Amino acid sequence: MFSKVGQIMLYVNNQDEALAFWTEVAGFHIVDEVTLDGGMRWIEIAPTKDSQTSIILHDKEVVARMSEGINLGTPSLMFFTDDLDRLYADLSAKHVTVGEIVEMPTGRVFNFADNEKNYFAVMERKG
Repeated sequence: MFSKVGQIMLYVNNQDEALAFWTEVAGFHIVDEVTLDGGMRWIEIAPTKDSQTSIILHDKEVVARMSEGINLGTPSLMFFTDDLDRLYADLSAKHVTVGEIVEMPTGRVFNFADNEKNYFAVMERKG
């Protein structure tokens, strides 16, 4: 049986720029960074140091060479926050592209784009 979602692979064009976005702009933490022979490098990041799920930033071009046929598309991710208004204001102040805040049956949500124009969502759950 599955016990949890451990890691999500995010394939990016520029790992250093993606790392800067996720750590300096979005406030994520580096969990681990590994570089192997042949140019394979992955960077594990997470919203907090004790997060159970992390994101691995992979170089899209290197992965395509090593794993022919792999889907390199951006996963549709939904993040959660306890203070949607503060996060929205913080990302907006950092000139991140953000969508309108929308009221959903499960909570308030907005979309935002990373430095490569990949869109993700963040929700403040009700109750």
